[in-house]
Amino acid sequence: MTLLISHPSFLEHDTGDYHPERPDRLRAVMAILADEEFAGLRRLVAPEATIEQLTRVHPQGYVDAILGIRPPPGELVHIDADTVMSAGSANAARHAAGAVVAAVDGVLGGAARTAFAAVRPPGHHATPDVPGGFCLFNNVAIGARHAQAAFAVERVAIIDFDVHHGQGTQAVVEPEPTLFYASTHQYPLYPGTGFPRERGIAGNVVNVPLAAGSGSAEFRTAWGERILPALDGFAPELVIVSAGFDAHRRDPLAQLDIETEDFVWLTEELLAIAGRHAGGRLVSVLEGGYDLAALAESVATHVRTLMAADAA
Repeated sequence: MTLLISHPSFLEHDTGDYHPERPDRLRAVMAILADEEFAGLRRLVAPEATIEQLTRVHPQGYVDAILGIRPPPGELVHIDADTVMSAGSANAARHAAGAVVAAVDGVLGGAARTAFAAVRPPGHHATPDVPGGFCLFNNVAIGARHAQAAFAVERVAIIDFDVHHGQGTQAVVEPEPTLFYASTHQYPLYPGTGFPRERGIAGNVVNVPLAAGSGSAEFRTAWGERILPALDGFAPELVIVSAGFDAHRRDPLAQLDIETEDFVWLTEELLAIAGRHAGGRLVSVLEGGYDLAALAESVATHVRTLMAADAA
């Protein structure tokens, strides 16, 4: 069985008119996952992440500061030029982290082998003490640390195919040899990090930047020749995916030329590695993707692939 975890508060995270990370993204995702072919998903409402879960990644002062930003309804607070909080944002961010915790609980607790957390705000740009890039809490890192704390899982891999490098996740992973992080991302592009020389404390970070205009061949080569062998060698007991679909050729915020079928191929490859080392246990978490039609189509094929693996 595949879990689908979301929460109504995600639509209350108001980023203002014309912001690319807008509630319509989640509406598009949930609309396509309401189709009859996805009736087999087990749908859960995300809990709030506890303070203990949040502070495994973020210092207490940071958590208090983010949760304390609650402007009056209709007003916005700009954390930086791109990162915005409204009256509902703190609640949404806490439930977004909680969704990943619940997904980890589900797959490690035996309720399912795979899960998709349809969340916003996204998380992979949030470092332990600095928000940014639309992100407040690092959802995937919180999930990884929860797996280690609550289930005594030793090795957790975080795999990031968002078009932007997840410098926040890398900041959590690189000093911790029990964690693994790998990313393809367009370079140059925000946040300007993710060089191949960034290898982590134990070779537990693998970055493959892609030039603007790179397409299926470059994407599949980067994963097939560089990242997937390293992931296989790490032998993760849980795979967590930062599933950003903004590398799609139709996305307005970047210039890669990735097709929907490439996400299917990569999902199948990640599931195969999870099958070899982690009992098939894989948690996928929504990050970017800003063309609504491409996002919905890509999520549908990704979740369909997760469901097919569970049914096999």
